[in-house]
Amino acid sequence: MLDQPAPGMAYGGMGRSRKKTTKKASVGVGLRSRIIALWQFLGGWAARIGLGVLAAYLGLIVVYDFLNPPTTYTMWSESRRLDGIDQEWSDVEDIAPVMLRSVVAAEDANFCRHWGFDMGAIRQAIDAGGNRGASTISQQVVKNVFLWQGRSWARKAMEALLTPAVEAIWTKRRILEIYLNVAEFGEGVFGVNAAAFHYFRTTPEKLTARQAALLAAVLPDPKGRSAAKPSRFVSRRATAIADGAATIRADGRAACFSQ
Repeated sequence: MLDQPAPGMAYGGMGRSRKKTTKKASVGVGLRSRIIALWQFLGGWAARIGLGVLAAYLGLIVVYDFLNPPTTYTMWSESRRLDGIDQEWSDVEDIAPVMLRSVVAAEDANFCRHWGFDMGAIRQAIDAGGNRGASTISQQVVKNVFLWQGRSWARKAMEALLTPAVEAIWTKRRILEIYLNVAEFGEGVFGVNAAAFHYFRTTPEKLTARQAALLAAVLPDPKGRSAAKPSRFVSRRATAIADGAATIRADGRAACFSQ
């Protein structure tokens, strides 16, 4: 009869194999736990930073309800590029009411009827395949004052978050006041005060209906259009805007920002 191996020797190799497998499993579980903990840590900090940025923006929205924005990113960048810009603040009381109506007729005829997003215009833009804009004046103010130009998803997401806050905190009249003071009307020409003088050698409170309509007509393409020397297209566009301004005054769509 062959000698039987000692009990310790018979299973010694298997015991060592089990120990190695157990150690590898423990290492794998520990590594996964550390990775999960790292992601949770990073996610927590990302959430804190995001909330902090959002809180800072909300604070600025509150402050700008009674203090005028000193500058915008676009004005700052254009000032650096052009070695200076033309911009001087005009209170809404010092702007001809027809200018307010003209810019609403041109850019956002339902300004008084929405809370920051014109869902009808958005649906029409989708139906048109995205070939037409659907941004409201409120959205443009958020973009101009707090964000940057461009079509990135990050900017659009921030715009979507901040627009309802602006609508909730600012009055419609305040939104228009800020918009008309930061909008670009020509290369290096920002705000209705600079635009009125640049194109017509007048002041905002003395703008006529035709002049206001021409200024509103250049807004979509301020570097490519002129209010003083309008192209045939701009002239026709201004005529339509003047008609629209009279219409929204008559049908009540200017009530939210009129005195």
